Amino acid sequence: MAALNYNHLRYFWEVAREGNLTRAATRLAVSQSALSTQIKTLEERLGHPLFERLGRQLVLTEAGRLTLDHANAIFAVGEDLVATLKAGTGQRRLLKVGALATLSRNFQIEFLRPCLGRPDLEIVLSSGSLEELEGRLRRLDLDVVLCNQPPRGPEAIGIVAHRLAEQTISLMAAPQLGCQASSPREALIAHPVILPTGETSIRAEFDALCRRIGVTPSIVAEVDDMAMLRLMAREAIGLAPLPAIVVRDELQAGTLSEIVPLDGISETFFALTVERQFPNRVVDELIAAAGQRRV
Repeated sequence: MAALNYNHLRYFWEVAREGNLTRAATRLAVSQSALSTQIKTLEERLGHPLFERLGRQLVLTEAGRLTLDHANAIFAVGEDLVATLKAGTGQRRLLKVGALATLSRNFQIEFLRPCLGRPDLEIVLSSGSLEELEGRLRRLDLDVVLCNQPPRGPEAIGIVAHRLAEQTISLMAAPQLGCQASSPREALIAHPVILPTGETSIRAEFDALCRRIGVTPSIVAEVDDMAMLRLMAREAIGLAPLPAIVVRDELQAGTLSEIVPLDGISETFFALTVERQFPNRVVDELIAAAGQRRV
C-alpha cells in the first residue's frame, strides 16, 4: 500500500472546512482545477468518495467524515510538535484546558493559580460536556480536562484520570434562613432545599442519604450548575448541598454559612490527560502542585 500523500490530505482538510472548492482554492493559493485534481487523487488513493455536492455546497460523505476526524488528529499532532519544539526558544507556549461546564469556577482557578500570569504562557480555557471534552482531549485539541467524575466504560480507554482533590459536602444556607439545625435530618425537616439535578453524583448521594435518615425533602429548585446553586442559596430560599470550595468567598464574607456536614457525601475533582509523544510539561507541574496541596 502506497504511503499517504499529506499534501493531498491538507487540501482535503481545507475543502472540508470551507465546504466550497473556490474558497478553499483561494485560501491555498492554487487553482480550483488543481485543487479538484488533488481531491480526486486522494479519493482514488482511499478508494472512497469524500464529498457529495448539494447545490453549490460540498458535503462530506461518511468516508469523508471519518477522513476529516483523522486529518484533525494528524494536523493537531503536527501543531503540537511545532509548539513543543519551540518551547525552549523563548516563544510563548499555549496551555489548552477544558473544564466541565458545571464545574466549580473556584476549583478551576485554584488548579491554574500556579501558572497564572506567567509571561511565557498563554492559557486557553474552554468548557463543555464531558463527552465533548474527552473527544477534544483524544484529538489533542486539549492538554488537560478538569471534571468531577472519571471516564467510565469504553470512553475511559486511553485516558488517564489524576485524582486532584476531594471536598466534603455540607448543607449551606444564608443567615436570613435562620437554620440552627445540629443534624441533616433536623435541617431537612425544617427547611426546603435547592438541589443539583439528578445527573450529578452529589444528587445521587444526597437522595441516598435522605432515604437512610427517613426524610423526604421539600425541593424548591433543581439546577445543573454549581454557580447557580450557590447564587440561589444566597437568596435564602433553602438549604443547598455544596462543597466549601464552591462557596469559599461567601463563607468568608458571611453571606453563606455551613449548617451541618453531610457525612459520606463528597465531590472528587479530576484532571484527565492522554499519553502524548510531546506532552505539555505545564500540565505535569499543575497536577503535581494540586497533589501537594491535597497532602
